[in-house]
Amino acid sequence: MRVTRLRASGAGAILIAAAVSVSSQQPKIGYDDTPMQPNGKWHVHDGTRPQPKMVTPGATPGAAPADATVLLGTDASAWQMTNGAPITWPMKDGILQSGKGMIETKAQFTDFQLHVEFATPTEVKGDGQGRGNSGVFLLGQFEVQVLDSYNNPTYPDGQASAMYGQYPPLVNASRPPGEWQAYDIIFTAPRFTAAGTLEKPAVVTVIHNGIVVHNATAYAGPTAHKVINPYVPASAKGPIRLQDHGNPVRFRNIWIRPIKGYDET
Repeated sequence: MRVTRLRASGAGAILIAAAVSVSSQQPKIGYDDTPMQPNGKWHVHDGTRPQPKMVTPGATPGAAPADATVLLGTDASAWQMTNGAPITWPMKDGILQSGKGMIETKAQFTDFQLHVEFATPTEVKGDGQGRGNSGVFLLGQFEVQVLDSYNNPTYPDGQASAMYGQYPPLVNASRPPGEWQAYDIIFTAPRFTAAGTLEKPAVVTVIHNGIVVHNATAYAGPTAHKVINPYVPASAKGPIRLQDHGNPVRFRNIWIRPIKGYDET
């Protein structure tokens, strides 16, 4: 019996080789025969779902990742006084010290991850709310308190890292006076209906010096001294503000990065 062998040559051989090469380099990933997830958009282990964007982390702990916007690094050009005037707080060698008047970023934000480093005075003067007092205001309205709370009793919802006037931190993670401290804040802005009714409140997670002090906790409303303000549609977006409370507080290495939804690029 004669056996006939088929041989590919020329362009046909090249196409076959290319197909084999692609097949070997790009094996099928995921599944399309699994149940749909609750959102009805993707199969469980769906291989066609968008791959997460690659982001290079900071080179050292606390350093800004590649997709972050540096708000305070070698200069304070991202900031202005709340009346829009040029910033008057003094800055030297990458360290900004609180001065007269509150400052805010020129840009506005909604959902984000925020990193802030601060230090209260080494020389302790005053007590309670009069000791190293400042604040980080999210969207300009929701305060995470800055205070020297190392062996310094005050009302609990006003100590360092408190959601001011609403929730004290779960624990007091303060370092001694003069030492650099860090807040890592994950914030989701409030949502409103088309009619202006509150749909979802602002929610924050705060990590103080590596310790969780608020875990996805909702603000009852914009913060203020002795009161809780009501939500209004203007609460949905705003700048980052740093407070002047008459005490010298230093800031450095502030950066922010937007948080988007799953499958968004």
